[in-house]
Amino acid sequence: MLAAALAGAALAGAQTSSAPEVPDAVRASAGARLLLVAHASGAQIYRCTQEADGTLHWTLKGPEAELRDDKGVIIGRHYAGPSWRHNDGSVVTGKAVAHVESPDPDSIPWLLVSAVGHEGHGALERVSLIQRIHTKGGQPPPAAQCSAAQRDVEARSAYSADYYFYAAGNGQ
Repeated sequence: MLAAALAGAALAGAQTSSAPEVPDAVRASAGARLLLVAHASGAQIYRCTQEADGTLHWTLKGPEAELRDDKGVIIGRHYAGPSWRHNDGSVVTGKAVAHVESPDPDSIPWLLVSAVGHEGHGALERVSLIQRIHTKGGQPPPAAQCSAAQRDVEARSAYSADYYFYAAGNGQ
């Protein structure tokens, strides 16, 4: 019994120490428990769209990325929604609630995402918050490349990021 308690304490300590240092705006709420960390690599997909007033700009269609664990094993996918699907069939869909610019000016912002929907049972079923941090790349193409000749064309921008998945700290 003592061994089990020590193992549980060690796991809790590892999860606590694994929570990243981030700006306050994208910090998980007090008491949130880290459930999973996934490393994403893939693309942010943009579409050259035209507004009613005729202006053209790149609009995010969504991501397409593989999620990997610390050993490099694919554990799921990230796609438009934004949604994350674990290989166990569980899915969480979220809505961005805060962002800060990435320390790397050529990279997409860091985000705090609140879960708005779940499917299935498994690793993601109790997720309430997701952080997207340590971003590399993913910015849309230069604005000048979204012209009348490119209207409705999609462009893929390679990116990587770390996603931290948290459960509410209410003992769930």
